[in-house]
Amino acid sequence: MYAIVEIAGQQFKVEKDQQIYVHRLDAKQGSKVSFDKVLLLDNDGKVDIGLPVIKGVSVTAKIMEHLKGDKVIVFKKKRRKGYRVKNGHRQYLTKIEIEKIGKSGPAKKEKEEVKEKKKPAAKKKPAAKKKPAAKKKPAVKKSAEKK
Repeated sequence: MYAIVEIAGQQFKVEKDQQIYVHRLDAKQGSKVSFDKVLLLDNDGKVDIGLPVIKGVSVTAKIMEHLKGDKVIVFKKKRRKGYRVKNGHRQYLTKIEIEKIGKSGPAKKEKEEVKEKKKPAAKKKPAAKKKPAAKKKPAVKKSAEKK
């Protein structure tokens, strides 16, 4: 069983007990996070494709650690001009372990929306009738005077 899920703006193919590195997440180490943007789910050969996401399916993961990636050197040069710039960058990453891929419980918000839909809507008064606009006369063209 695997799923394609969107995490922090990137798409990952994940399986249970897999460890992956993603862009830094705002959660503490050891906490659990849930990702609801599941784009595809393969359950023993039965493939479900979302439009754009599959409703009611989520991926649960545990945050293992926060760390920095390898240093990337950015070197810019323009030949014969004496222009050289060297820059370095280290991406902030989060290591997560996928614990569960499956259906999530029904959301409370959905139940509240259903209750709101059942309530009869208040009757609205019809808008006041507007008078038809007066017919406009065509503009008179002025002839250009010759000097």
